[in-house]
Amino acid sequence: MAYTLSFHDVDSNDIVLAGGKGANLGEMTAAGFPVPPGFVLTTAAYAAFVEANGLQEKIVQAAASVQIDDPQSSERASATIKALFLQGAMPPAIAEAVLAAHVDLQADAVAVRSSATAEDLQDASFAGQQETFLNVQGKETLLDAVVRCWASLWTARAITYRLKQNIVPDEVSLAVVVQKQIESEVSGVAFSLNPNNNDYDEAVINSNFGLGESVVSGQVTPDSFVVNKVTNQIIEKQLASKEYVLVSKDGGGMEKSTLADPNAASLTDAQVIAVTALVTKVEAHYKLPRDSEWAYAEGELYLLQARPITTYVPLPEMMITKPKAPKSIFTWI
Repeated sequence: MAYTLSFHDVDSNDIVLAGGKGANLGEMTAAGFPVPPGFVLTTAAYAAFVEANGLQEKIVQAAASVQIDDPQSSERASATIKALFLQGAMPPAIAEAVLAAHVDLQADAVAVRSSATAEDLQDASFAGQQETFLNVQGKETLLDAVVRCWASLWTARAITYRLKQNIVPDEVSLAVVVQKQIESEVSGVAFSLNPNNNDYDEAVINSNFGLGESVVSGQVTPDSFVVNKVTNQIIEKQLASKEYVLVSKDGGGMEKSTLADPNAASLTDAQVIAVTALVTKVEAHYKLPRDSEWAYAEGELYLLQARPITTYVPLPEMMITKPKAPKSIFTWI
């Protein structure tokens, strides 16, 4: 089995091979969404690394020691497993495959993202539980980021969450997404329904200047916009005093930067409407509400990933108001 596959070679049916994130990036690429190019280091590579270093039994043993009511047990297990990965040696065939695909990508800097098989599922959200590395430059740094992504399948938070979801340790694996780095001036997340009130007619956008990690990881209070998707009207706008932004650092990695005017709107009204249109199209493609990450760079809007929204109340088809149709009132007696 190939260790690396282009986004063009995977789709939403390939979660076992590409993980949730990788499979969805392939799906959105094929659907014509503005996804930055990239490739997936498949779960076959994870399995080969684990086998070459004799890790599977040790991983399962450490994970089996975790108790839901004992947070320290998950921390101990995570530290043990992470050390196993960082001490392991990457098989030459995997390193060669990664570096060859990286050359083909023709990107000076890349984003390296974890893509677990038990991730971005309709009934379970693992957002933020595995590692992402932005502005990765250089061969050795790339290979190190890959190993750290593999190890992050076993963060304390992820181990505990999977335990609560009854997902056993020997059933999970992880692919790694390597994607051309977008040097975003503005970025963030957008929900194709309003998760605060379960309104299917509204989209919610959170944004900040710079790289989106400041929003995705909750490091800052972002600007927030609520948009009526039917009328294309912004119905709520909250501009935050954004503490800082994250920008690419020379030589790789990120650094914090302050804003001349922290209260300035990170998005124009036209950009808010454009992001709304994008996530509405993503929702229409999947036929289910989606949580999308997006970025603006040099005037272009990019879709970085999209995952299911799991924190809403699904409505029967008959109760979902069609665009421009009058709303109905339902009563239970």
